Amino acid sequence: MIAHIKGIIAEKFNNSVIVDVHGVGYEVALTTLDYDDANLNDEKKFYTYHKVAEMSEELYGFSTLAAKRIFELLISVNGIGPKAGMAILSLGTPEEVRNAIANGDVAFISKAAGVGKKSAERAIVDLRDKVGLPSKYGAADIIGAPRVDQHDEAMDALMALGFPLKDATDALSGIDEALPVEERIRLALKKKAA
Repeated sequence: MIAHIKGIIAEKFNNSVIVDVHGVGYEVALTTLDYDDANLNDEKKFYTYHKVAEMSEELYGFSTLAAKRIFELLISVNGIGPKAGMAILSLGTPEEVRNAIANGDVAFISKAAGVGKKSAERAIVDLRDKVGLPSKYGAADIIGAPRVDQHDEAMDALMALGFPLKDATDALSGIDEALPVEERIRLALKKKAA
């Protein structure tokens, strides 16, 4: 299993990039946001989901661990495959997508290419309890809160420590986003220990 790839962006095409890792090129499919953020000759790290099928192998890449975890949750829903999962994650930041699921926003999820109203409803029913409570992180398009950076290092750090997405989100809720990352993590850990 390939967990992540770090290398130079050698080529870009159709929401995919070729990441050159010491002379070996890996084709990685990206969400629209990650694709737009990837510039040729930049060094990038992507957390990857490695799909192995009978006739092919595909890599799906994400700039954050939170995005990868949301993708894994999405493709666990009956009727949502990797392409639909990527289309849903391309609608906004990972936090906006998580909020849409937590808020039961069927209209937002069904905007994704290849995802109809029934699939969006199924995703919300299956995942609502797994993504945590709605928060204001980056939810400008969903619930009117200010938009923030899609790369929440505190969220990624908690997930790297083994917190499920829901627990990491719950732990960070109510903690001031303006605080340094280390302080947010410390407060979140203290909150979960209480």
